Amino acid sequence: MANILICDDERDIVSALKIYLASEGYTLFEAYTGREALEIAHKHELHLILMDIMMPEMDGISATAKLREECNVPIILLTAKSEDTDKVLGLNVGADDYITKPFNPIEVLARVRSQLRRYTTLGGLEQKPSKLVIGGIVLDDETKAVTVDSEPVNLTPIEYNILLLLMRHPGRVYSSAQIYEQVWNETAFGSEGAVAVHIRHLREKLEIDPSNPRYLKVVWGLGYKMEP
Repeated sequence: MANILICDDERDIVSALKIYLASEGYTLFEAYTGREALEIAHKHELHLILMDIMMPEMDGISATAKLREECNVPIILLTAKSEDTDKVLGLNVGADDYITKPFNPIEVLARVRSQLRRYTTLGGLEQKPSKLVIGGIVLDDETKAVTVDSEPVNLTPIEYNILLLLMRHPGRVYSSAQIYEQVWNETAFGSEGAVAVHIRHLREKLEIDPSNPRYLKVVWGLGYKMEP
């Protein structure tokens, strides 16, 4: 069943939407600022987000734009009738649909089902493989085991999560800030140097010659990637 995040700074609206959606059997998460929504999206696999536009700390437009840098999960904006300009802006930065307050429960359910159906059709709900293989590196996400040329490798949780991120997207370049935000689940404020340290440790454990790595490559000025 799908995981849905409801994000609105008005708790009564969040509660009402939870009542509408709970009857469908969805797993529901709640947030009250755009920043909280990003934190939950980093920690959990979501299949749809209901996002209010006007919120403190980070508004729904900014949060939608940030989410679109990382994922293609459907986003439905929650808007007031007076926010027509914001609706257009939200759609332009990547939102998929909008619902105008006050809500009609039947409309909410219809739009949610429609977006989830489209997302499923496009493969968004496909199960991620639990076992990833690149060259001699095998990562089993069910057992959390990593081997290199059939030899077990002991990784710290941070090292494991960095490797998991890069192996799930071979060839894709991640900046230090992107790795930090996805692995540490917090905004990178000058902490990206920690990523370089963990990458070095990973190379020492995975590579035959860490100074001339076969797998964990640096793309100068851009970040790191797992060589497919």
